[in-house]
Amino acid sequence: MRTTQPRKQRKLLYQAPSHVRHKSLSAPLSPSLKTSHKVNSIPVRRGDTVRVIRGDRKGTEGKVTRVDQKTYRIFIEGITREKVDGTATPIPIHPSKVMITGLNLDDKWRRESLKAEAVAETAEKVEKPEEKPEEKKPEAPKKVRERKKPRASTARKTKKVKAEKTEGSESG
Repeated sequence: MRTTQPRKQRKLLYQAPSHVRHKSLSAPLSPSLKTSHKVNSIPVRRGDTVRVIRGDRKGTEGKVTRVDQKTYRIFIEGITREKVDGTATPIPIHPSKVMITGLNLDDKWRRESLKAEAVAETAEKVEKPEEKPEEKKPEAPKKVRERKKPRASTARKTKKVKAEKTEGSESG
């Protein structure tokens, strides 16, 4: 379901099931990974290497230590904030603000899905041979529809009928 109303968009985001949340935690791939895997973006997972491309920590690179589906944020190694008591806490970052530079391919399901997407894209290119211009058949002239006469409005009819009745009653 698509909507343009911000309140409904927020509601859909907050109430989204986990399989939808997983997809929305996607980040773009680096140009080298795009060419090798033939995919523009992929959901971020723990163990992926990412580079922050927007915000205060721009340019920082590190491994993803945690993915929080509830708050739609990821935590990256080395990106921390020092608290007043001296302890360091990780800073949550939205996945749209990072670019994946290294994929964690330990999971066989992820490897297979990347291969399947690459195969599907190459199959699309193979199936579409160069289109030859087809000979255009001369089109038959279009038939012109005759317009029907517009009906007299009901108001006119009632006036005519009333006028005829009044004339008929006066003469009789």
